[in-house]
Amino acid sequence: MAEIVLNVEVRERTGTGGAREARRAGKVPGVLYGGDKDPVAISVRANEFRKALYTGKLLGHLVTLKHGDETQPVIAKAVDMHPVTDEPWHFDLYRVDEHQLVKIAVPVHFKNHEAAPGLKRGGTLNIVRHEVEVNASADAIPEELVFDLTGLEIGDTIRISAFKLPKGVQPAMDRDFVVATVAGTSAQAAEEAAEEAASEG
Repeated sequence: MAEIVLNVEVRERTGTGGAREARRAGKVPGVLYGGDKDPVAISVRANEFRKALYTGKLLGHLVTLKHGDETQPVIAKAVDMHPVTDEPWHFDLYRVDEHQLVKIAVPVHFKNHEAAPGLKRGGTLNIVRHEVEVNASADAIPEELVFDLTGLEIGDTIRISAFKLPKGVQPAMDRDFVVATVAGTSAQAAEEAAEEAASEG
């Protein structure tokens, strides 16, 4: 089961007034959605919520929601931060079954930049999508999708089909979309075109 446990309280008042009241009491207001039940206004102590958030294992992960003696698996789908203080301001949790298939955005990272000839020659990695929506079992959501850049040249395109996805994880979109490209500068492109022309001539 999930590592993070969020102790929640049910908020009596909903709406802006209720949220303000929760913040005044040192709590972060949120809403629990999903399943076949109505949304419930909840709150978590601000220090406990911050601690969970800064582990990096809250957003997009299966966590345990605890209310009194009841526990249930949930996924934190969104956390809004205050624009000035950067403190957690509001959050959304979704009820899930532990093995339920969920659609969720997972961050994309790239490794072995130094092993890509195209990047060594001054090309740049243009990332089209910093995260990709996938369908995965709630208890097996990948932390990240990593792509190995070894051997990539200028002009290469990295599509979702080139990623090694964990077992049971599928892209949420059924087309083979572009995640990143290796682009050269226009000066490089002109130089290469001139070289090609010279070798043909």
